[in-house]
Amino acid sequence: MPEDDNHVVGFYNRHPISRDQILARLVAQRRQRAHLVPEDLFPYDQDHYGGLAAVDALADCAAIGQGTQVADFCAGLAGPARYLAHKYGATVTCIELNPGRASGAADLTRRVGMDRQVRIVRGDVTRTPLADDTMDAVISQEALLHVADKRAALAEAHRVLKSGGRLAFTDWIEHRRLDATDSESMWRGIAAQTIQSFDSYDCMLRDVGFCIISRKDLTAEWGKILEQRFAMYRKLRKETIALGTPSGDEEFYRSYARLVALVQARTLGGGRFVAEK
Repeated sequence: MPEDDNHVVGFYNRHPISRDQILARLVAQRRQRAHLVPEDLFPYDQDHYGGLAAVDALADCAAIGQGTQVADFCAGLAGPARYLAHKYGATVTCIELNPGRASGAADLTRRVGMDRQVRIVRGDVTRTPLADDTMDAVISQEALLHVADKRAALAEAHRVLKSGGRLAFTDWIEHRRLDATDSESMWRGIAAQTIQSFDSYDCMLRDVGFCIISRKDLTAEWGKILEQRFAMYRKLRKETIALGTPSGDEEFYRSYARLVALVQARTLGGGRFVAEK
């Protein structure tokens, strides 16, 4: 595995939200792990900004409904995938590079009886095992920042989509270029390989053959969410240390504090993109 991929995998190995942390929270609240239903996981397994409402927004943008074939790129613990299958009746294939996160996603999915609707594939989103022209939608949430070759990931999304299929994703955006110190901090702390601008994403999407449907600046709402999320991570850190599950490292928390400041200064922000094949 390339050194950069090792750093991204290592980042999520140390992340405070994990399969073990979710199960420990459920045990603390329910006193048992058996007979879980999907709704039991939803308060804990949505490791992205905006929670279930953000997944609903992507589902609307990508026209996801009953029987829709969806690929989730960089799917993590597969919380959004389970939600899309449960609420919308979609069939979701999750592509996730981190072996621990992929196995955790598969385990959580089995525990709620959704392994026929949600398939977990450990793989690289720049070269997936999916066949050409098989997906109605591809989604991704705040994950492409971890991918070095974003153009290859977007081209892969285009390849696997059927004609008329949609790509809907959210990711971090540069409003102003980061200096070298902040770029290094974002890499070391949150494994951000590169952060794109709205224009650079537009160019890549068009280059690989997409027609851009819409893009939305999410910076204002992410700024509020980010402060709440950082407070949650700090609280989780104490809990996960007590539980003996991964809690993040010092670099993560320092970088996250800097991330909050960069978003508040509108140097960084968030965007949602929708494009069609």
